[in-house]
Amino acid sequence: MSGKLNTSSPVLRRNNDVEQKSSTTATVLSSHTIGWGKFRPKCLQRFCTAKWALFWLCWAGAMQGLIVNGLINVVITTIEKRFGLRSRQTGLVASGYDIASFICLIPVTYFGGRTNSSKSRIIATGLLLLGLGSLVFSIPHFLVGHYRVTAAETNTCSVQTNATNATIFQYDDERNTNGMTNDDYENPVWFAWLFFVAQMLHGAGASPLFTLGVTYIDENVSKKMSSVYLGIYYTMAMMGPAFGYVVGGQLLLVYTDFLYIDSSELGLTSDSKVWIGAWWVGFLIAALLCFLLAISISGYPKVLPGAEKFQQQKNSEAYNDNKTYQGNSFNYTKFKELPLAVAVLLKNPTFFFLNLAGASEGMIIAGFAAFLPKLIENQFSISPVLSALIMGLITIPTGGGGTFLGGYLVKKFDLSCGDIIRLCLIATTIATAFTSCFLLSCPNLDFAGVTIDYHKNQTSEASLNAMQLEDACNANCSCNRDIYDPVCGIDDIMYYSPCFAGCSDESVKNDEIKSYVECECIRHDSILNHTSNFEAVNLICSSKCSRLPYFVMLCFALMLFTFLATMPALSATLRCVYDDQRSFALGIQWIKVRLLGTIPAPMIFGTLIDETCLLWQQQRGDHQSGACLVYENFHMSKYMWLLAFVGKLCSVVFFFAAWWFYIPPKQHVVKSNNSGTNNIADISTIDAMTA
Repeated sequence: MSGKLNTSSPVLRRNNDVEQKSSTTATVLSSHTIGWGKFRPKCLQRFCTAKWALFWLCWAGAMQGLIVNGLINVVITTIEKRFGLRSRQTGLVASGYDIASFICLIPVTYFGGRTNSSKSRIIATGLLLLGLGSLVFSIPHFLVGHYRVTAAETNTCSVQTNATNATIFQYDDERNTNGMTNDDYENPVWFAWLFFVAQMLHGAGASPLFTLGVTYIDENVSKKMSSVYLGIYYTMAMMGPAFGYVVGGQLLLVYTDFLYIDSSELGLTSDSKVWIGAWWVGFLIAALLCFLLAISISGYPKVLPGAEKFQQQKNSEAYNDNKTYQGNSFNYTKFKELPLAVAVLLKNPTFFFLNLAGASEGMIIAGFAAFLPKLIENQFSISPVLSALIMGLITIPTGGGGTFLGGYLVKKFDLSCGDIIRLCLIATTIATAFTSCFLLSCPNLDFAGVTIDYHKNQTSEASLNAMQLEDACNANCSCNRDIYDPVCGIDDIMYYSPCFAGCSDESVKNDEIKSYVECECIRHDSILNHTSNFEAVNLICSSKCSRLPYFVMLCFALMLFTFLATMPALSATLRCVYDDQRSFALGIQWIKVRLLGTIPAPMIFGTLIDETCLLWQQQRGDHQSGACLVYENFHMSKYMWLLAFVGKLCSVVFFFAAWWFYIPPKQHVVKSNNSGTNNIADISTIDAMTA
């Protein structure tokens, strides 16, 4: 008898097979369950579904919009005032997000799109970076002393002295334990770099959300429900900025050092020009929420239960010219294969033109997101608060509703890739017609010395360049051009300031509105026709133009059809490439959209809008050193329509080209249909083995 174990025994072989099957089963179960390491409680497994994964990803997308497109846009002017930052410095801060996105998109999507990669873990890591960025963004508040300020303001006509708007800043350094001095505060460069680093963390953290997050959802649901799930995901992402504006706006009503200082003791209200709101609180809350979301999402497995069945049921609709793809996998896993992976995507004309369409749409959306409130405010002579409200009333239902509706239509009619592209083409063509809303221009308000002279005569173009703000009625007032404090006279004419209106006395009407009397530049016959006890008030004159309702309706339709094509375009992008290309394809698409669309859009829109400026703010004697104060409405309307129309026309051409060059894989579809019975049998066998 040999002392060696007889491994060829049938009983031992069966035992080894059982052990191997048990080990494989344990591995499969651990890869399809929620948990962290060995901690995988049974009570959490009820949440291991596509619906719950969508729930957490929706809140992650909403947090990205809340922070980047909501809170930061709300507080940018506040931090400029608080830390003495210039516009070019805050522009550098804003660019940090896009720079980090460029750096991270390719490695995140290339390596995150591999078969064995955990998209949920990468998304969770991104959320940690997003939360860390919000935490860093709030740090400058704790590095400086308390903000104390009082203000004394006089801006009326005074023959003896030069009227000035004196603002006295007083900083309390009692609790400044960081060793900072006033010299440090007066050198705000390092503050700008700290905000820049925070924005780079935001960009790096957000890069997996709309690339790997999209493919994670698409891989774990059926083909029919994919567009609906993605529509819900993008709808929540678009609701994030709305939440950010609401939350950030409310926090700015609270004094920045409310924990230590009672603002009422300083004689300040939120309407004061030197008021600093609690801009930093929202970022601390957002950081905490991001950390909690990261913990929840990191526990999800690489593949949700049942995902294999959905993948087997899906038929590829990728572009196929029988040359680029001949059954080989494009799942490149090595870094040196990156150029080859890019080349494969660029040979796909449908994907290429869909990217160009996304870039042109991104340019329009990004440009008008930044400047449409300004357009509404200037064209229809309304306050910034009302303009923001109108923007919210337009964008929230059109952005959320249009995105969801587009995804629902794809699911409802079970559209193929070619039909989806046609839907995008039809929606974009209709939207192009509604760009005519920007042709609804209103005439400029009468502005003394800018659009009319002080005798209410229309000013010629030559005199517009001269800017005759001085007249005999205010020649002896020694008015300061550095102070822009516009008032509306009782004669329905705007004046640069009470001083330029020749007003020598100020009387407060209530806590918010200031009124002025004894104004030499206001025509006396206008005063006699009114019973008011004031001659000017620090409000914008009401416009007699009644085109605002028509503009809102046409703009609503324009944005509805614009967002209606968003989800179908995304679905077409996912379908026109092969499964192992999807994550990387979305990364390449986002890079093109940013390079050709969202990054140049603000510069293009801003440059053309600046060309319509009639009156620039003066700083230290330079007549064109500050912001634009008065725009020429007709030219602004014409330029905005031109940008919208050309951008939409380019989108129509690109969608048409994507549809025209699309070649469906007919042989692959026929083969899949012929083998449908076997696939069903295989799926049934797999289900039985799993049970």
